[in-house]
Amino acid sequence: MTELRPVVWPPAPIRTERLVLRESEARDRAAFIELFASPEVRVHLGGPRPRDELERAVPEVPGRRPGLFVIDLDGAMIGTITLDRRDADRPGHVRPDAGEAELGYMFLPEAWGRGYAAEACAAALDWFAAAFPGEPLVLCTQTANARSMRLAAKLGFTEAQRFEEWGAEQWFGVWSPVTPSG
Repeated sequence: MTELRPVVWPPAPIRTERLVLRESEARDRAAFIELFASPEVRVHLGGPRPRDELERAVPEVPGRRPGLFVIDLDGAMIGTITLDRRDADRPGHVRPDAGEAELGYMFLPEAWGRGYAAEACAAALDWFAAAFPGEPLVLCTQTANARSMRLAAKLGFTEAQRFEEWGAEQWFGVWSPVTPSG
């Protein structure tokens, strides 16, 4: 993601109460494959990819690129958070020139329901607000993805629009950092 060049990437690991957001490492390869091969994880993301295809395609150090955080719990990857520029050709934008930063996340099913996604995403949002002051961040999820809809609300995203994409209704929300009133 060349748009993140004005900031140093990767940033120093971000620590929360239980998690570390860090750059990917070779030891994360199996978890990356599991994320993309998991029918549960990929149910609202176009479906799972064949494991044998992933075994061939995933590099030794997967996901090493600007905008991608590995979520680490006790030394093991449990998910990823991405901050990428939203493609101008896709529906859903808040800027006339498009190219908004978009939050994405995937967590392994065994990490679901424990608040890790909210904790990790809140830390990523704090980092983003400091790195890109005043810049809006967007999130798009299928309305059928109840967990993601709840997380978006918990993180403070507000609905901007809904539209049809990939054969499903999409919820498109915007997050703006809260500026302390003085």
